[in-house]
Amino acid sequence: MLRCGRFLFDLRAPLVMGIVNVTPDSFSDGGRYADPERAIAHGLRLRDEGAHILDIGGESTRPGARPVTEAEERERVLPVLTALRDCGAALSVDTMKPGVMAAALVAGADLVNDVNALRAPGALEVVAGTDCGVCLMHMQGTPETMQLAPRYGDVVAEVAEFLARRVQAVGEAGIAGERLLVDPGFGFGKTRAQNVALFRAIRRFADLAPVLVGVSRKRLFGEGAGLAPGDRLAPSVAAALLAARAGAGVLRVHDVAATVAALEVLEALEPGH
Repeated sequence: MLRCGRFLFDLRAPLVMGIVNVTPDSFSDGGRYADPERAIAHGLRLRDEGAHILDIGGESTRPGARPVTEAEERERVLPVLTALRDCGAALSVDTMKPGVMAAALVAGADLVNDVNALRAPGALEVVAGTDCGVCLMHMQGTPETMQLAPRYGDVVAEVAEFLARRVQAVGEAGIAGERLLVDPGFGFGKTRAQNVALFRAIRRFADLAPVLVGVSRKRLFGEGAGLAPGDRLAPSVAAALLAARAGAGVLRVHDVAATVAALEVLEALEPGH
């Protein structure tokens, strides 16, 4: 089970998290939904396509991205969160900033999805006194620098150790285990080979908490094939199905309708159903 603010989710089948980028510089959609009205309409469309959670972000974390101010990030995400509050899907705020987390929770966010794993000063305190869900992600470096020269001795062991420490830290802060997700951070300071190794270790990370897998449209699928982000639907859906079979709890995707349809086929055809 996953306690996520107003929602309690049964994780016997993976949840689908639809991505709503309220940014002008997203790697995948090029600012298509930077306008709040377009972002709201996109969120409603993803909900209608079957998204259980909508992940709303106002700061790009693509490789090389520069940070934005807290004020600018709040201006981007709060109108969208407020408008979608009663849409029927759980709302996630994708942010590293404690001030944005606090404002988003007041506006109706059910989950804090933090690529910095609540390490910013004050982040733990913001979420500890609430019932929101929390996703703790691993990232080597910062979005601006993370892909310059990722290095690990044993990427799976090091990421697992980091996530275990963060799970312990949030537990000591009073955040119940049923509120937690972990994310190995595919593409966040990793080479292609390192991403593959982490993907093959999804079951190991699931020993810590349900795993959020976010590989949709990422460079992992474009290298060598010359595929632009918008042309990565088939490999993204294939990866989502493999993640589901490996026990992922949440699939963070751009293409909700295709992913939901593929999961329905998987459930219908897998032995034992």
